[in-house]
Amino acid sequence: MPRVRDYAPSGVIPACLLPFDETFAIDAPAYRKHLRDLAGVRGVTAVTTNAHASEVHALSLEEQAQVLDLTLDEIGDRLPVIAGVYADGSLTAARIAAMAARGGASALLVFPPNSMAMGGQLRPEMALAHFKRIADASDLPIILFQYPMGGGLGYPLETLLQLLEEVPSIRAIKDWCNDGMLHERHIRTLATLSRPVTVLSTHSAWLMSSLVLGCGGLLSGAGSVIADLQVALFEAVQAKDLARAEAVNDRIYPLVQAFYAPPFLDMHNRMKEALVLLGRIPRAVVRPPLMKLPAAEIARLKEALAAAKLGTAFDRAA
Repeated sequence: MPRVRDYAPSGVIPACLLPFDETFAIDAPAYRKHLRDLAGVRGVTAVTTNAHASEVHALSLEEQAQVLDLTLDEIGDRLPVIAGVYADGSLTAARIAAMAARGGASALLVFPPNSMAMGGQLRPEMALAHFKRIADASDLPIILFQYPMGGGLGYPLETLLQLLEEVPSIRAIKDWCNDGMLHERHIRTLATLSRPVTVLSTHSAWLMSSLVLGCGGLLSGAGSVIADLQVALFEAVQAKDLARAEAVNDRIYPLVQAFYAPPFLDMHNRMKEALVLLGRIPRAVVRPPLMKLPAAEIARLKEALAAAKLGTAFDRAA
C-alpha cells in the first residue's frame, strides 16, 4: 500500500449537491457557484463530492471525473476535497480511488458495495478485500461509510474493527448506523484504539443528539443548505454550551423534519428545492428515476425555511 497522506477528516464537511440543467446535463456554472457558497461559510473544514448528495448513483465514471475536476478547480486551493467511491465492484472502486488521487483529492469516502447486501455481513473477508484493493490503489486517507445494519450493508462491529486494524489508511468513519446505542459504542470504541479513528456523524435528522456523544465532526448533505447552522451547532457542542446548542438546534429542527420525511429517497431532491427557494441555484432538476417534487411539498419546504429563519428568494422580493 502506498504511504498514506496525513490529512485527518474532522469538523463540518458538507456533501455537495449537483445541479443539472433541463436536459439532465451537469450545470457547471451553477455547481461552481454552489461550491463557492459552501467554501465561503466560516468553519467549514472540507467538502465532499460524488456522494449521495451529488446523485452519484446516476453519474457515469466520466461524469464523476468531471465533477471532481470542477470541484478541485473551483475550491481545491481553499479546502480539502473528499471524493466519493461508489461502486459495486472492487476493481471499479480502485479505479475511482486512483483517479481521485491523481486529480488532487485529499481523502476518499468509500461506500459499501450494494453487491454485498445479500449476506455480505456473513463474509467479512469480502469487505476486507474490497478496502484493501482501494487502499492499494491510492495514497489517500479513507472515510468508511457505515450503513444501518438492517439493510445488509452495515459492517458488524467485529468486522469494522478488523477493517480498521488491517487497513490503516481508514482514518474516519461516516456513521449512519441509525442506532443510538451502537453509534455511541462506535464513538467510544474507536476513540480508544491504539490508532484512534474519528467518527463523523451523518445522523442529520438527530444531529445534536449525535454530536453530544463525542463525534469529531459531521459529513452531511444537509450542509449544502445549512452549513452555517451546522457549524454553529458543532461549535456550541464542542464548547459544551448547551443553551446555545439548543437554540441552534431549534432552527435546524423544522428543516430536518422536512428534508428527511418519507420517502427518504427524496431528501436531496428537497435540498435542491430549498436552494432554489433561497436563490442559490437556478433550478432543482434531479435525474430519473427521481422526480420533481409536487407543488404542495415545495410549499412545505418554504414554510420550513421560514421557521428556520432562513430568508427565501420570495421573502427578499416581497
